[in-house]
Amino acid sequence: MKKRPIVLLLLVTFSSILLAFISKQLADERPTVIVVLKDLNTDYWQIVKEGAEKGFRDFDINGKVIAPHEGSAEEQGKLLKVVLKENPDVLVVSPHYPDFIIPILERFVKKNIPVMLLDTDDPWVNKTSYIGTDNFDLGRKAGALLASELQPGNKVALIGGDVESPVGGGRLQGAKSSLKAAGIIVATEIANLANEFDVIKETVESILTDHPDIKGIIATNDTMALYALQVIEKEGVTIPVTGADGMNEMIELIEEGTLPGSVAQNPYDMGYISVEIVRKVIEGEKVERNIDSGVDIIIKGNAKQRLDFQKKLLR
Repeated sequence: MKKRPIVLLLLVTFSSILLAFISKQLADERPTVIVVLKDLNTDYWQIVKEGAEKGFRDFDINGKVIAPHEGSAEEQGKLLKVVLKENPDVLVVSPHYPDFIIPILERFVKKNIPVMLLDTDDPWVNKTSYIGTDNFDLGRKAGALLASELQPGNKVALIGGDVESPVGGGRLQGAKSSLKAAGIIVATEIANLANEFDVIKETVESILTDHPDIKGIIATNDTMALYALQVIEKEGVTIPVTGADGMNEMIELIEEGTLPGSVAQNPYDMGYISVEIVRKVIEGEKVERNIDSGVDIIIKGNAKQRLDFQKKLLR
């Protein structure tokens, strides 16, 4: 009888070891996915990361999200070369400059590793899919939103980044299409601007001097929009500025009534959907080449809900 507790203890111990071994084996059998973002230094990319990590949990994927520390294309290229040696089952990447990164991505394809583009698209023939914003549609909605606050014949200014990129270029083209349809005149369009305060300050000051009758500004990202707002306020001018990303600072300005509204990408959905598509690719399902993660119009009525959600993610 005295031996029974010892036997039971041994059985329990053996069972625990066996279960731990089985769990490890099962974990090792999960597909490995690596998501390489442009950076992790902003709220936008942190929210993308949160969406992807929720996807890893929901779809039982062994995944990780990484990004270059300095957020440069060169550093991202070096990081991708390291990832290539890890032989993930699928790579998800948001390329800084597709022309620079795609030759590296071709090496993944040669190793039969599917590559999906996130946030930034490119007409690269070997991509498995693109998950992100339809940037022409985002620009079109930004233009329509600004036009709804103005009158036909009013003048506006457009400022943006690389006009040759599918992001900046698509947004500017979309904005111009809806502004034209609404009878709004584009007084000036200045592109290929750096996301730096001094650059935007000089640009906006020049716009206000050369076109004192403009009634609004569309920027192709929120950083430019926020810099433009600072300059406008300093100059004592009150005109609406529409951004693109849904950064907390922009939403706070809408909630407090400083701005009437803006448009926003869905970075959380972008990250989550990318992992959902990864699971389908791993299981051999056919997936669409372009998957739109949607664009939201943020106004006073829904700003708080969006802001609360994003702040909860960033705690």
